[in-house]
Amino acid sequence: MRVLVDTCIWSQALRRKKPQQHQPSVEQLTKLIEQKQVVMLGVIRQEILSGIQHEAQFERIRAKLRAFPDYPVTTTDFETAAQFYNLCRANGVQGSDTDFLLCAIAHNYEFTILTADKDFQHFKKHLNFELDLIEQL
Repeated sequence: MRVLVDTCIWSQALRRKKPQQHQPSVEQLTKLIEQKQVVMLGVIRQEILSGIQHEAQFERIRAKLRAFPDYPVTTTDFETAAQFYNLCRANGVQGSDTDFLLCAIAHNYEFTILTADKDFQHFKKHLNFELDLIEQL
């Protein structure tokens, strides 16, 4: 099983001043890393690194993320993401371009999305992809 890890999960593990090691999302991410099941997208890497104000923290997180090569995103993936956006929008569900790109890649390659973002539950009502939603503590 390959898993796309959403930005919110990475942030809980890497961007907090004191990562909460016993938080379910961090434990799940750790397990997936150990099992070499994590799939990284360049857009997720960008979101994780964006907004970090301290250069030392930026460099520390960038170094950790370099262990995960970017999965190649294709024209078909972007086209599927646009179709998913249009389908959800037609059904009154809105989301970000990044969220729909994750849904498209999960759909196209049979990956699971690991997230704590409940918006994905709304997307799932209209789209076909695997979802592992972690409840926030």
